[in-house]
Amino acid sequence: MVNGSSPLTSERRERSRAADHGALGSANLNPFGDLHTLQHLSARLARGLGGVLEPLLRRELRTWAEPLVVQRFTDYRAERPDGLTAWQPLAMTSVRGAAGQALAVFDGRFVLELLDLFFGGTGSAPAEMPSEFTPAAEALVARIGDMLAEPLRQAWEPLARLEFAAGDPEANPSLIHDFDGDDAVVVTRFGLASGREKPIFIDLLYPVSGLKPFAPSLTGKVHGKTAEPDPTWRAGLTRAAMNVRFPIRSVLAEPMISLAVLMELKAGDVIPISVGAEVPVMVGGDCLGTGTVGTSNGKAAIRLNTLRAFHEEDQ
Repeated sequence: MVNGSSPLTSERRERSRAADHGALGSANLNPFGDLHTLQHLSARLARGLGGVLEPLLRRELRTWAEPLVVQRFTDYRAERPDGLTAWQPLAMTSVRGAAGQALAVFDGRFVLELLDLFFGGTGSAPAEMPSEFTPAAEALVARIGDMLAEPLRQAWEPLARLEFAAGDPEANPSLIHDFDGDDAVVVTRFGLASGREKPIFIDLLYPVSGLKPFAPSLTGKVHGKTAEPDPTWRAGLTRAAMNVRFPIRSVLAEPMISLAVLMELKAGDVIPISVGAEVPVMVGGDCLGTGTVGTSNGKAAIRLNTLRAFHEEDQ
C-alpha cells in the first residue's frame, strides 16, 4: 500500500511543516512550490522499497511515502532522536554531469536488526546500542545503498535521467561532504510496516541546490511517460540502427517433385524450373516487393518493380 493510512497512525513521527516556508524577511527554503511532483516521485519510490527490503527483512511489507518537508540540514539533524544513525550518501549524476548527492538515513537499531537477520539470526538488536557501527554493519548499509540505486533511477525516470551510486556510509553526519548545516534539504520519509508491528521509517534527503536544475520539471505536472532522451544519445542510436545489415534474397523458382523422384535423383539429373516474369524479393521472412531478373555490370541482378507498403499493424 503506497501513501495509504497506516493502522498505527499514532506511531507516525510528528513533523513540523513550519520549515516549508521561510520566516518573514528570510529567504524561502523551498523554490519548488507545493512539491506535488516530488511527492508523486516519492510514491513511485515507495513501491520499489518493498522489493529492496522484503528479502532482507524476510517478510512482506506495506510501504508508503509521507508528506515532504523542506528545512535546513541542521534543523533536520536536531529533530532526529539521539542514538546511532547510518548516513548513506547517494551520488546523483545526470546527462549534464554531477547533480550533487542525496542522503539515505537509517536508524541504527534497524541496521543492527537487519545485520542479525543477514547472518541467520531472528532480527534482534542489542539491548544496549553501541556507539558506532562494526565494519560488517557499514558494509550492509553500503549494500542497501547500492540496492536503492535502481529503484531511485526508475522513480525519477518520468522527470529526469538520473543515475545514483552509493558512497561510504558514515555514523557522523558532519563527515558527509556537500551537506552543510545551513543547506536547505527536501526530506522525504518512507514508512514500512508488516502486520501490526511498529513501522520502520527511512529518510531520503535531497539538497535543494542539487534539484534546482530540474526545477522546471518539478514545478510542472507529472505525466506518465519517460523523460525525453538525450539528443546526442538518440542521434548515436539512430546512426547505429541505420548501419544494421539485413540479408536480401530472391526466390526464382520452387519446383515440386514427388518423393519417388527425389529418391531416384543422381548427379547429372536436370530439374526443370519455370521463372515467372516477376520474382519476390525477401528481407528475412518478409516480402519487400517484386522485381524482374536481369543483369547489371555483368552480374545477375533484380530490378525492383513494386515495393510493399508497410503498416503499423505489420510490426
